[in-house]
Order: sequence, then C-alpha cells, then structure tokens
Amino acid sequence: MEISGEAKQIVQELGTAINEAVERSQEVADAIERLREAGYEMELNLRLDIGLRQLLGTDELDTKAALELTEEDLRTLRGMKIRIDDL
Repeated sequence: MEISGEAKQIVQELGTAINEAVERSQEVADAIERLREAGYEMELNLRLDIGLRQLLGTDELDTKAALELTEEDLRTLRGMKIRIDDL
C-alpha cells in the first residue's frame, strides 16, 4: 500500500509524541532512579511499529477483532498511560 506524504508526516508526529510521553513519564523516571539506586545503569531501546491500512466503508468493517495481550504488554501500556478496556 502506498502511503501519502501527509500520512507519513502524521506517523512521524505520532512516534515523536509517544517518545516524548515516555520521556516525561514520572513512572519511567522513578523506575530509572530505582535502578540507579540499586547500582545499575540502564540503556532503554523501544521499538515502535505502526501499521496502517486504508479505512473501509462502514458496510465493510469487521465489528469483532481479537487482541491478545500478555501481562508484559499490559504493564507496558499502563506505564505509557494507555488504557485497554473490555479485554
């Protein structure tokens, strides 16, 4: 699928916004500080994959989708202040 220049710019802005949110997170800062107090220095590498697909008309939408998340996934999302309802 060909992605428009506008979509590429928006995806880049999304990545920047997520990165900045993690950097400003007090929970992340607190955890890093606790690691330092425990005698460790850390290096954090996060990988963000953003998948895009064209929106379908309402007649073509699949109303049910399965999302399987591990406990680690949920902890990561909570740490980023992302809430998942109705799991």
